[in-house]
Amino acid sequence: MFRMTRQSDYGIVLMTRMSQQAPETVYTARDLAAETKLPLPMVSKILKTLAHTELLVSHRGIKGGYRLGRAPGSISVAEIISVLEGPIAITECSVSGDGNCKLEPVCPIRENWQRINRAVLHALEGITLVEMAGPLPVSLLGLNDQSEPHGAGCAG
Repeated sequence: MFRMTRQSDYGIVLMTRMSQQAPETVYTARDLAAETKLPLPMVSKILKTLAHTELLVSHRGIKGGYRLGRAPGSISVAEIISVLEGPIAITECSVSGDGNCKLEPVCPIRENWQRINRAVLHALEGITLVEMAGPLPVSLLGLNDQSEPHGAGCAG
């Protein structure tokens, strides 16, 4: 089963929460953990990782914390996942193509996996924090499978 990790799921939740306030709003890890009901150690780890990129800016001192590094409309879900997990890939050869798989040179479906990976990546690149913070667009409502168990969409 292909599944996004809890770290990426939580990272998207945190960044989406931050996108719902004024861009200059500074959040502490403790405040975000309380607001999102996520474990503080995981929140701290995710924020520190994201702060090493342009996605978050950290502020030191008594009024320190984190704020978004860019406008929410310019931050994609794909960027957050890539920072927290590395390259987005359905299979090992989908991105690297560096020979990690012994079957790669003779694999009859390698190109199809790469095509599928590009489609998934393109979809994730097309979803921004602004969209994550709002309701599901009407155009995507048909994709919502009513048979899906509760909690689907959360990697927890």
